[in-house]
Amino acid sequence: MENITPPEDIIDAAGGFWQQLDLLVRNMLSPSRLAQVAAVILLMLAAHLLARLLSPMLRRWLRKREGWPKWQLRIGLIVDRRLRLILFTLMAWAAVGVLTQLSLPALGYVVTIAAELATAVLLIAFLSRLIANPLARRIAKWAAWIWAVLYLLNLTPSAGRLMDSIALSLGSFRISLLTVVQAAAVMTALLAGARVLTGVLTRRLATSADLSPTMRVLTAKILQIGLFTLAIVIGLKAIGVDLTGLAVFSGAVGVGLGFGLQKVVSNLVSGVIILLDKSVKPGDVISLGDTFGWIDALGARYVSVVTRDGKEYLIPNEDLVTNQVVNWSHTNNFVRLDVHFGTAYGDDPHEVSRVAINAAMTVKRVLAQRTPVCWITGFGDSSVDYVLRFWISDAQGGLTNVRGQVFIALWDAFKEHGISIPFPQREVRVLGEDDGAASPKFIAGD
Repeated sequence: MENITPPEDIIDAAGGFWQQLDLLVRNMLSPSRLAQVAAVILLMLAAHLLARLLSPMLRRWLRKREGWPKWQLRIGLIVDRRLRLILFTLMAWAAVGVLTQLSLPALGYVVTIAAELATAVLLIAFLSRLIANPLARRIAKWAAWIWAVLYLLNLTPSAGRLMDSIALSLGSFRISLLTVVQAAAVMTALLAGARVLTGVLTRRLATSADLSPTMRVLTAKILQIGLFTLAIVIGLKAIGVDLTGLAVFSGAVGVGLGFGLQKVVSNLVSGVIILLDKSVKPGDVISLGDTFGWIDALGARYVSVVTRDGKEYLIPNEDLVTNQVVNWSHTNNFVRLDVHFGTAYGDDPHEVSRVAINAAMTVKRVLAQRTPVCWITGFGDSSVDYVLRFWISDAQGGLTNVRGQVFIALWDAFKEHGISIPFPQREVRVLGEDDGAASPKFIAGD
């Protein structure tokens, strides 16, 4: 049965929190500590002026770091953005150290609290960069800042009682605002840690020569799913959620989703099959229907194929499993291409074949170790038909462009050796009106 916390309990908890906060403010703003508050303000002003002086110098220095990795430059930009806070933290701790050496720690009470708060804010600002999602990072950062302020000001017990008093009970299950906040904090921290660990392991797998590209992707996906699942389970257990009922509920939901998301499940299973049978891998050049390009990435639901014109097609994994796919680089990178042409009957076919082969060899992308061949394929109405066959090893560089280069090389070579490329011609005759005799009027080519 639904049960909401009585307003009286919430008012009592809020009153306790307010009394403790009022006592803290009165203690810090007492006449004996106004000088310490003024010292903190002076330190903030000094940090601001010093940051305005050092920030342009730091930016100029970062612009000269051309060979640095992106993550190092990103840290440098974060340091520049937080330079005032960094300088204030250093100067505040320096002031605390001086007072401690002079055996006057009581005179640095406010300065010590300011230094601790600045340190907490600074650490949270840097650690929050591990969270990729901007919205989740902002929520986690503000939540951590609020918790750090409450903890360092010794307001955590009263604030915890206040948030715990705002609760909703459903039978034996009770959920409060404190539980929600704890769940969000624990889950965010664990998921961020799982993401960082996954990234590190993925980079390690990418440099492993013992694993094939498909096994690297499959291992990375399994690790990612396992770590994120483990983070969610640990997070739920940490806040006291009973996973027994959740397992039964998730099983029922899974059956329903299985019927409603058949295509999604099919694509997920097909993705695992693709990774296991190694039929395609990142970098392969494939053709599927009218789509020709190279595989940029293997996803859980789709394969990203980039074409020569810069378009990126997201092809469902199921299509690669059920349809016919041409993998130009499955076992090796060698691809044979054919170019068809014709010459006049008056040209020596032996000379034509020799000139065509030498012309193809002048194209840079044509492999010299696999010598092109040229054969007669038939005697046409207007020409002797040939096929020129050659090999390339970089299909990702395009097929139409290399064929065009070979055609241009043939044109130049045939022109140099006097070999003609005929075109079909038709003779049109018009019958006379008187005698019905056929008289030629004109000859046209088509």
